[in-house]
Amino acid sequence: MERRDFLKLSTAASVAGLAVPALGHAETKLPTPQGELFYTQESQGRWAGKAATHLPVIEISKEGGKTLVKVTTPHEMKGYEHYIVKHILLDKNFKFLAEHMLDPAKDTVPVSTFPLEGYSGALYALSVCNKHDTWLNGAEV
Repeated sequence: MERRDFLKLSTAASVAGLAVPALGHAETKLPTPQGELFYTQESQGRWAGKAATHLPVIEISKEGGKTLVKVTTPHEMKGYEHYIVKHILLDKNFKFLAEHMLDPAKDTVPVSTFPLEGYSGALYALSVCNKHDTWLNGAEV
């Protein structure tokens, strides 16, 4: 190996050795971007005034040891022009539980039903509109 190549390689390795450990110290906690990435009743962001028709409504019923979660968005389904794309159900740690895709050519009302077994605690629903982004609401099971 020539001295010049050796020096280039050594310099690159030294820089990489300094940069990689710094990545391990980066803060891993994600921010809560409500009002920016998703919207809530309290943080409507750029869609202020749209919560009444975009915030998912969560209804919980229990029957025979089974829990049924019904998510409705009081929003029109105006074909592919303006519609609710899907509902997503998240657990208390905001981990994915289930989703239901809606078909604007067939669905006249954005309603999703999710059966849950053995779950208790906070539950979150996301409603995704094709024009007005994603809206989050929560309930307790």
